[in-house]
Amino acid sequence: MFLHGFGGFWWSWRHLLPQVHDAGYRAVAVDLRGYGDSDKPPRGYDGWTLSGDASGLIRALGHTSATLVGHAEGGLGCWAAATLHPRAVTAIAVISSPHPIALKRSALRNRGQRSAMLGHMTFAQLPRMPEDRLTRDDGAALVELIAERSGPAWTETADYADAIARYRSAIQIPGTAHCALEYSRWAWRSQFRPDGSRFASRMNQRLHIPVLALRGEQDPYILSQPVLSSHDWAVDYRPREIVGAGHFAHEEAPDDAGPQIVEFLRSLPGPRLLN
Repeated sequence: MFLHGFGGFWWSWRHLLPQVHDAGYRAVAVDLRGYGDSDKPPRGYDGWTLSGDASGLIRALGHTSATLVGHAEGGLGCWAAATLHPRAVTAIAVISSPHPIALKRSALRNRGQRSAMLGHMTFAQLPRMPEDRLTRDDGAALVELIAERSGPAWTETADYADAIARYRSAIQIPGTAHCALEYSRWAWRSQFRPDGSRFASRMNQRLHIPVLALRGEQDPYILSQPVLSSHDWAVDYRPREIVGAGHFAHEEAPDDAGPQIVEFLRSLPGPRLLN
């Protein structure tokens, strides 16, 4: 099951879905709470609920467990679901999404990682202004954010132009911009609240399932240090870099990211669901 990141929706996995399906697996991509066609309730944009949503979706699809693949915020859902709902998750593959404790420590200790995240996270805390900025001028601010975090090769392609057009449209669905920003608001504000302390305490344990961690070599938003240090929270941790890609490696280099995920799935015990 595929979980997208900030500003995206299920279509972000357009390249990987057929690759995984053709390899003999049931592949499903969903809209996170608040995005696309999903419900947009007033609350629930936090790690606790994100993990519960993922676990509930697995059951709703008729299964007791699944491998989760997530990018950015979707990766947080993978880490959290695997930790908080361990019976539902057999393995996870994350893209530019370190373990949340590793990312927090890196942001506190590493000036480069702190600088990369601080502007977006701080601005997101303001009321209404970030939503207005994201949706103004046909989503121009989202285009700027994606361009800043992408590797240069992808931005010159027709696939990039198509993706930008779709993301501009999706972020303007009523309520989506607000819901998307609520995840960032929770990530920041929970650091100073009891629910954040409880979440960090529950997350501070090692997973005993396989974890594949992909990162675009040219990702300026998530640096290599927190990705590598995430091995402290997984017994079987497999970090890999995607050469020439930025923050959106699954979209920028699907012919590299996709086969690595398929190889990862084939390394797991148990039968495939198709063929």
